[in-house]
Amino acid sequence: MAEMEIVDSPAAPEQNDMEVDAAETSGGVSLPASTSQRQPITVEKAIPYTFDLGHLLANDASPLPPNPSEELLTSTARDAAQSLINQLLTTCELNSTSDGIAIMLPTTSTPLPREKSVPAEKEPTKWERFAAKKGIKAKRNDERANKVYDEEKGEWVAKWGYKGKNKDGENNWLVEVDEKKERASGEAGDVRKENRQERKDRVKRNERRMRANEKRAGKAG
Repeated sequence: MAEMEIVDSPAAPEQNDMEVDAAETSGGVSLPASTSQRQPITVEKAIPYTFDLGHLLANDASPLPPNPSEELLTSTARDAAQSLINQLLTTCELNSTSDGIAIMLPTTSTPLPREKSVPAEKEPTKWERFAAKKGIKAKRNDERANKVYDEEKGEWVAKWGYKGKNKDGENNWLVEVDEKKERASGEAGDVRKENRQERKDRVKRNERRMRANEKRAGKAG
């Protein structure tokens, strides 16, 4: 549901029945006397209005006479606006917020024309046709697709790459020495360096396998 905010406007000063003197006007022309008669809030119509509150729309089916006067048009527009406001305040939910009072507008019921024509359906690409034929589904494109939960940090981290989970232990300032390796080699090994080298070797092996697969695919093609 949409919201419409009601903003309080400052009260207009009361206007008394008076005639403005010509000397007090900038153009030197006297203005006619104005009346401040308050118009009724309720509007009586032989043909009732129909509303689409979601669009803030009031439909008046009452016909107007040929060549209507400006006063008649103004009065008709005023009555329609007053009826729309009455309908909003009596049928819609009101919510009080820190910014003021908001009216919860209902779902629209009047279809509006499109500004542009409906776009034509795109032809599937060669890959999309192949994937549909082989039953290949697209991978997830959410933020956790290539992430893993780190229990120690209490957050989702990347599986590889910058600050990846596969680099755990390579930047620790303190590591435990393997006594068996130390006795066998006669010197203490650096676990961080070994882990880093093992990860790099694994990347190289994967690259060799990928190139070999590409060669086999090229021969088969």
